[in-house]
Amino acid sequence: MPSDVVSILDGNTFVVSDRRGDLDATPAVNHGLFMNDTRFLSQWILTIDGKQPAVLSYDDLHYFRAQCFMALTSGTIYVDSKLSVQRRRTVNMGFREDLTLDNHAHEAVEVEVRLQAAADFADLFEVKDKLEKKGEFYRQIDKDRLVLGYRRQTFRRETWISATQPAQIADDGLMFRVRIPAKSRWTTSIDVVAVIHSALRDAQAYVDYMLDKDGLESRMEMSVNDWMASAPQLTCSHDALEATYRKSLVDLAALRFRNRLVPDPLPAAGLPWFMTIFGRDSLITSFQALPFVPQLARATLKTLSLLQARLDDPFRDAEPGKILHELRFGEMTAFEERPHSPYYGSADATPLFLVLLEEYVRWTGDREFAKELEREARAAVDWIDRYGDRDGDGYVEYERRNVVTGLVNQCWKDSWDSIAFADGTIAPTPCATCEIQGYVYDAKRRTAVLAREVWGDHAWAERLDREADELKTRFNRDFWIADRGFFALALDGSKRQVDSLTSNIGHLLWSGIADIDKAAHCVQHLMSDALFSGWGVRTMAETEASYNPIGYHVGTVWPHDTSLIAWGLRRYGYRAEAARCAFAMLEAAELFHHRLPEAFAGYPRAMTKYPVEYPTACSPQAWATGAPLLLLRVLLGLESDGRHLIIDPAIPAQIERLELLDIHGCWGVMDAFGRGRIGGC
Repeated sequence: MPSDVVSILDGNTFVVSDRRGDLDATPAVNHGLFMNDTRFLSQWILTIDGKQPAVLSYDDLHYFRAQCFMALTSGTIYVDSKLSVQRRRTVNMGFREDLTLDNHAHEAVEVEVRLQAAADFADLFEVKDKLEKKGEFYRQIDKDRLVLGYRRQTFRRETWISATQPAQIADDGLMFRVRIPAKSRWTTSIDVVAVIHSALRDAQAYVDYMLDKDGLESRMEMSVNDWMASAPQLTCSHDALEATYRKSLVDLAALRFRNRLVPDPLPAAGLPWFMTIFGRDSLITSFQALPFVPQLARATLKTLSLLQARLDDPFRDAEPGKILHELRFGEMTAFEERPHSPYYGSADATPLFLVLLEEYVRWTGDREFAKELEREARAAVDWIDRYGDRDGDGYVEYERRNVVTGLVNQCWKDSWDSIAFADGTIAPTPCATCEIQGYVYDAKRRTAVLAREVWGDHAWAERLDREADELKTRFNRDFWIADRGFFALALDGSKRQVDSLTSNIGHLLWSGIADIDKAAHCVQHLMSDALFSGWGVRTMAETEASYNPIGYHVGTVWPHDTSLIAWGLRRYGYRAEAARCAFAMLEAAELFHHRLPEAFAGYPRAMTKYPVEYPTACSPQAWATGAPLLLLRVLLGLESDGRHLIIDPAIPAQIERLELLDIHGCWGVMDAFGRGRIGGC
């Protein structure tokens, strides 16, 4: 996010403010307190005697807490104020703000402190698309509490604001008349609580929980400490890598989504637009993080199995056995103006569910969990064969059935213009993108292992293996573009090869569907100047008509994309190329203050010398946060055969020594070591 924005979060509750701590939402500035896809506070502005304090510094070292230090200044070049201001904010189902004023003068001061408050209760889709509200707003003063409210039929949301010091409460906020003796301090705590109508009867207990500030912060600190202690410990000669590793683990902790529908926390997709369950994102993030925090994979698989489609519902693009794409809780979903309760418009989440299930069992040895999910796994395979393959040609295609609000493209590059021919023409649907066929191949291979070794169904295992073999043969024939030496991005609705050169070919190495001779050509393309920017692999090559270095899926670099490609390079034995990809992305992470964004511009490294921000990228974002973890796995060559941890380091010379200690898995606990021996990275 932009450097002038401060964000704190805990699961699907988050606050986006400026460096002063103020919230002032406009069509161009997406400030606010958000929870369950609703903005519960759109304005929160502090003034003292009518002036906004000047920022001295701010600290957001904890993902759930931020504080800033300010002073009232005279406008000269000197900070000559005798009054300093501290704001400390902790998020949790709303937030608590501790406001402290210090009088450094030798005489008492009297000031008027105001907090101006407003709530537009905008649905996150309304924020993104700048839509108008359809319900009724209200404000009321309830004893010592300001209530900002919104209702539309039975849909109701409220924001409760109260303070620990006496305040004058008005419709537009709180005002304190404060006298501070010489060399003394005045402080108050203000609680801003987001209240959902269905929970109003329990709201007071909810508020009491919020008001226990010390207990709240202690619980959150303990949660983070336990989370970090459960992960392997990294030590290496490269300080920046250690910092990136720590940042990734902390951001994954911050992104853990909690809800009554969710048995255990799983990763939300990213701040600010995607702080909810996304099937594809949660699955890939869990795959990336599996050797480090395997509990995410288990929670993701369990939750997605519970939300697996049971019915055929065109409005939600749902079919029996399909894994969801996105789950939302806001007003537009409640009134079915969007289909996201949940929405199933993703053709790749279902095979990725099977990929992650086998990977999880192979790493952890948790066969009992696989037995619990046998029915859901069978339903997922059945969806691939019955519904995913729409026309019986042996490939999984997608085409939205909800033509009003459904996604046109239902692969990971799900923007409208991402699937285009080399001349820039948009490919018509139904569309079978190449990487989805790879995921299906991998899913059937892996499910065959589970069928044979866990579920005891050898006949089904043989059938799945045979189908995977047939798919691989067919795919390498139908998708290969011989005169350009790479696989087609997709087959369109007329079975024409969509002939753009894109990063998707790297996912074919991850899945293993590419023939060895064809993989060699793909590697040359992936590491060429056309696709490799110097920081990572572009989503589309510079040679293609649709290429745009700041186009969302047509030229930017996505860290998760490069991490999967690097793992695919290792799978096919391209150790030096994998190390080059991994180290370049880790260098980019250092320049992004150790937090990789969702995407960044595809400009050549030789031109910019630093990675250029993409203006609306989510940060933190789950699979970007998971990318450094998978890249560590790439460098150390970590793999499990279901009994042992396999370690095969291929580390750039710039990292002289790399140690990952206390790696938990079916083998018990082991350590991995490696030395930097690969030059030219």
